[in-house]
Formats: sequence, structure tokens, C-alpha cells
Amino acid sequence: MSGRYVTASEDETRALARQLAAGLDAGATLLLSGDLGAGKTAFVRGLAEGLGIDPGDVTRPTFTLVHEYRGGRLPLVHVDLYRLDRADLDEIGLDGDLAAQGVLAIEWAERLTRVTAGSIRVDITAAGGDSDSRTITVEP
Repeated sequence: MSGRYVTASEDETRALARQLAAGLDAGATLLLSGDLGAGKTAFVRGLAEGLGIDPGDVTRPTFTLVHEYRGGRLPLVHVDLYRLDRADLDEIGLDGDLAAQGVLAIEWAERLTRVTAGSIRVDITAAGGDSDSRTITVEP
């Protein structure tokens, strides 16, 4: 589902992520980037919903770097690297086995010291001003 998409609301952003989640298999890694407030966590809520996980359970993991959500088709591991300058997934307490069995979504992925081969890049850009419009680019 690679391409460039424009969403006009948080609901549309979540719907796009739901669609993407439907085609994900165990071991998928999504690298999310975008400015503060761009909609990365809203996108992860859509992923959760698409995996059969209650999107209301998804919180911003800024103070706890890694959140794990289970109960859906696949587990969702949500990582937020905002508070780190640089990060290696092996050093932040990530359960690699769980990530391999589910979907790994990493916010602020540009801070990773190395990227997993086969990762899907998701760049979210807000239109700015009073608009809820987002441009979301998905690239394998």
C-alpha cells in the first residue's frame, strides 16, 4: 500500500492506517516520522484498530518508551523515541520476540541508529494552521 495520501481529519488518518494494518504480517516494522503533532500517534491508533485492538488503549508512550498491546489479530508494539537523541532498539527494552510475532510501530524513527531491513517508512506532514489535513507518504 505504498503511495502518497492526503487525509482531512484524524478519523481519515486512522482509516488509512486501518487499511494498511489489514495487509501487515507478523514481523512488520513501521518507521513513523513527522513533526510534533503531525498525527503519528493517531496513525498508530488506526493500526491498532486495523489489528483488532481497542484504539482507546493506545497512548503516547513518551515517558514509557515501549507499549505493548495484545488481543488483536497480531500484537502491536508501539515505540516513541522523542526523548532520545539516538536509539538502538536492542538497548531500550524492546521485546524482540514479541516484535517478531506482531507489528512494530516506531515514532521518531529518524533517531534510530540502524533500521531493520524491510521496514515500511511512513512520513506524516501536517498542513499547518487551522487545517487538520495531513499528507502521508508510505514507502516500503
